[in-house]
Amino acid sequence: MVANPKLLFPHDAAQSNPATTVATAAATAASTSGKLLTVENLSLEYRTRERIVRATHDISFDVYGGDRFVLLGPSGCGKSTLLKAVAGFIEPSAGSISLDGQRVRGPGADRIVVFQEFDQLPPWKTVVQNIAFPLRVAKKLSKAQAHERALYYLDKVGLAAFANAYPHTLSGGMKQRVAIARALAMQPRVLLMDEPFAALDALTRRKMQEELLRLWEEVRFTLLFVTHSIEEALVVGNRILLLSPHPGRVRAELNSHQYSQDSFGRADFQRSVARIHHLLFEPTEAVQ
Repeated sequence: MVANPKLLFPHDAAQSNPATTVATAAATAASTSGKLLTVENLSLEYRTRERIVRATHDISFDVYGGDRFVLLGPSGCGKSTLLKAVAGFIEPSAGSISLDGQRVRGPGADRIVVFQEFDQLPPWKTVVQNIAFPLRVAKKLSKAQAHERALYYLDKVGLAAFANAYPHTLSGGMKQRVAIARALAMQPRVLLMDEPFAALDALTRRKMQEELLRLWEEVRFTLLFVTHSIEEALVVGNRILLLSPHPGRVRAELNSHQYSQDSFGRADFQRSVARIHHLLFEPTEAVQ
């Protein structure tokens, strides 16, 4: 359950030694392990014109360094709301969220979100400028340092040749890869992804899953990933939290590290899909 991820960069390496290249910084990054993110007895609510609606109820889980932790549940179960709460955009009505032992009280550069929408990139900036700009603002890097780091992560997502292209010239999948590169370049403690591939066609979605897993193998970031696809959860995640229909409650927590993109046709994979479907949609009494 506990992994040893490599930090994307030592947090002060580029600032303290401009001669240190991005590749060297990544190669010499320190390792971390242990509990990173703690969600404890969390309930979330939102207000409509008529009433207050409870989105999630009494949810608890831990994410460890290097985890690929998936929030899985049907539409309306509050999983995206939960992700936004971890990002600091929504204040809990009960319970708490802690990162590195410190309570989350708002947005921060230690938690970066990649959303489902393709149009996350300012259209007047080139691809490399889209990645470099938030680095200069949030990380206080020089123009040269931000440019170097942006190019490094563009290469990681296979888009180095498109550094000077504008977003409108890219496909949906390419835009998502740029968004992932931009998020990783910020050195987040946790990368948050809210159904990032849901709007892609089936072939592109599978390719993006492969690219995400390849990138994780290379960089070993910590991932909190939202999906309503059981198959995607099994392939992308090494741990899965199952949430009940509205309001979202924890149904079960499962390990899925044994599966990969090559598992789709296997009998044990299909049995796991069927079991998860049963856990998600059967009455609570039937799954206890």
